[in-house]
Amino acid sequence: MYILYGGRFTRSLMVEMVLAEGNINYQLREIDILKNEHRSTEFLKINPSGWVPALITAEGIALYETHAINLYLSERHQLVHLAPRADETERGLFLSGLFAICDDLEPVMKRYYYPHRFSLNDADIPRVKQIALNDALDCLKVIDGRLSENGPYHLGDRFSLVDLSLSYWVALIYYLDVLKPFAAIRQCMNLVMSRPKLQPMFEYQIEWNKESLQSAKAPWSML
Repeated sequence: MYILYGGRFTRSLMVEMVLAEGNINYQLREIDILKNEHRSTEFLKINPSGWVPALITAEGIALYETHAINLYLSERHQLVHLAPRADETERGLFLSGLFAICDDLEPVMKRYYYPHRFSLNDADIPRVKQIALNDALDCLKVIDGRLSENGPYHLGDRFSLVDLSLSYWVALIYYLDVLKPFAAIRQCMNLVMSRPKLQPMFEYQIEWNKESLQSAKAPWSML
């Protein structure tokens, strides 16, 4: 059985989505990042970089990096509905879409949610957030164009990790009134969020995101 280290306000939820889609048994060991448990001596032995998620395999190997874990799980358990095989025609387009999320969208979303890491002082934070949001919308415009041509999913009628990853990040700005121009993304996201095993997880994600933003200070702003 796998052991997944993660918790609220972390990308471990994305790994849980893959585990759910694959009907894969695992044990969740919650790491409270607001209490700096991800920086504890015990956890640093598992992942010296001090980030979650981390996944312990049945062989006792510690894996890290969300998308690497998800790709590993998909291929190890032959979840071809999440990741095309290497000999399939869609494999190249799948990898292009997945790495576009990793390299283009994810970094700007991090800037939006962790603006203090990119600011010299508190006065800079609103501008950093706005620039990050503008960059995110530029990324979404490109993705929306691709989905409009090939959709409803990145691989046409075939759901994959690309759509799951996109939906995870878009859900973080679901509360903002910025998605109206992106009809293809909204269609894709609605399809992903309606999947029986994923629906409760996305509802949970959107709810805790809304809850944290209503507080005086978002939890991740303290990280």
